[in-house]
Amino acid sequence: MIPVLLFPQFDPVLIQIGPLAIRWYALAYIASLVIGWRMVRGLVQRPPVVATPLQVDDFLTWATLGVVLGGRLGYVLFYQPSFYFSHPGMIFAVWEGGMSFHGGMLGVAIAITVFCRRNAIPLLGFADRVAVVAPLGLGLGRIANFINGELWGRPAPDWLPWAMIFPRAGMEPRHPSQLYQALLEGVLLFTLIFVLSRRQSVRARFGLLTGVFLCGYGIARIIGEFFREPDAFLGFLAFGATMGQVLSIPMVLAGAWLILRARPARPE
Repeated sequence: MIPVLLFPQFDPVLIQIGPLAIRWYALAYIASLVIGWRMVRGLVQRPPVVATPLQVDDFLTWATLGVVLGGRLGYVLFYQPSFYFSHPGMIFAVWEGGMSFHGGMLGVAIAITVFCRRNAIPLLGFADRVAVVAPLGLGLGRIANFINGELWGRPAPDWLPWAMIFPRAGMEPRHPSQLYQALLEGVLLFTLIFVLSRRQSVRARFGLLTGVFLCGYGIARIIGEFFREPDAFLGFLAFGATMGQVLSIPMVLAGAWLILRARPARPE
């Protein structure tokens, strides 16, 4: 037996000032929105220009609402609809946890669509710039999951040197799947899209970067779910799949369609 690691008992609260508590999870959301906002301000000005920095400033509020409302409603509808429909007051108890990336993505997609139509901004061109920074939020969110000691992995083999015991999951060594997903969905996906976004020919093919993000995230999530313990209230679905894998399949298909149809934007 190789000695296993014991999960360090991080305090989920970063700063406590009287009744005000700032949690690591909230910090991950705030940091990703702020960093993403600053990066998108620069990306929209690179040729072909798709928006102004002032318009990006206005979109920050839309993005925040899309992430929070979409993420919460997605969790309610995709994961525990019967519970929340029986206890509707709990839908608003976001401090109890429960956010869905797929719901958050749909929320941001709706926000982008409405915002672009109201401001006469090319939809896919603007979505491409937002897609470049999206993996930053994913990576930070997974790190926050690890700090909170939640969404742990499946039981690990005896030979795995970084197998970890999560006390809330029992004393069986498990995969630190949160870190796997932070690497796949965050670091690797961001590196890929960021490198592609440096090329003007890629930026000019509106929809290409969005398609790469959708495909990349879907594939990364499907792989990561093989190491993550499924939610106890859902378990495994048909053919041993998880809800995260099922919801990621349409993303891969939509991403592939966007990549195949991407054409250079016509000059203004």
